[in-house]
Amino acid sequence: MSNFVVEKLFRPPYVQTRPSGSGPLTVLFSLLSRADTTPIGVRRVGDGYTLDKSGHPLRDPAKNPSAIGFESNPNVSFEHWGEYWRKVHGVRFTHIEEGNDRSLERLLRYEQLHRFAPGPTSFNAPPYRAPVDENGKLWPTILGHIEPYQRPRWDGVAYLNFESIDDIAAVFANERVRTKILPEDLTMFRDIAPVLARQHIIIPSESGNEAVTLVKLHVRRKSEARETFQQWWLEDHGPYVSSRCEGSQLVKRYAQLHNIGGREPGQPFFHPEAATLDGISLMSFSSLRDLEDFLVSEMNAGIVEHESLKTEQAESEYWTTIGMMIVNRIFPEVRTT
Repeated sequence: MSNFVVEKLFRPPYVQTRPSGSGPLTVLFSLLSRADTTPIGVRRVGDGYTLDKSGHPLRDPAKNPSAIGFESNPNVSFEHWGEYWRKVHGVRFTHIEEGNDRSLERLLRYEQLHRFAPGPTSFNAPPYRAPVDENGKLWPTILGHIEPYQRPRWDGVAYLNFESIDDIAAVFANERVRTKILPEDLTMFRDIAPVLARQHIIIPSESGNEAVTLVKLHVRRKSEARETFQQWWLEDHGPYVSSRCEGSQLVKRYAQLHNIGGREPGQPFFHPEAATLDGISLMSFSSLRDLEDFLVSEMNAGIVEHESLKTEQAESEYWTTIGMMIVNRIFPEVRTT
């Protein structure tokens, strides 16, 4: 049986599905950066990550780029990493070696969200404008008029849904995952920041297969406690967004992820960058055009204004991802109550 046929068995209509239910699921939302040559002053290297060709961690990959074990050629690093993550790592994750291994049945959804560089980010959002001189004329050359690129902190997300935190332990304690998948992470990733979250579906997906997802990382105002912010975000902001978006035909899914992970070193699921996030919103669209239309709409302007009542906009960020569904046992998705 080919790997492609095996993969299909984990997604509708080939897998036995179940409704998402009205209660919030537990989510492991792992922010990922690829193993590359970025200086450590620009991007953090997680402990034990970015292995060299001998299997030893590189504390500063920029000092010896040729030693990077995953891909030492910086010209193809991003493409090679994205291709490998989807076409090899995703397949390895779902490859069952023993017939009695039922651990993946505890995983309800696994979607890879690959950051799409040409898509909107909080650093460069529509409406896009052509660089022109003071008379509104295009420059005859782009040399000297190319804006510096601002890269988001992360290259993608592993988005995993579970019924409970015990199911997370069951999947990741499995010997196959523990001895063969997790070690692979140390080679291909530079850092992984796992956000343990409680998921609230505000606008449920009708298809379960949207192409484009806007990932937005939220940081609350310092005057707000995390619990107070999350209550306002769910009970006040969520309905506000829903009332503006439903019926627009643009936003196909809207989910809030409320961070419930560790806030201090030593606590479960603590990561220094994940701990700074109070919530993550996921807005899904049928196409990139729909996302761009949404971002320039009065609908979104009102949402951003309302959001700014309780969030630090300067510390939050968003970026565009292309969703690649590996496992999905949930259909239909329903609103969380």
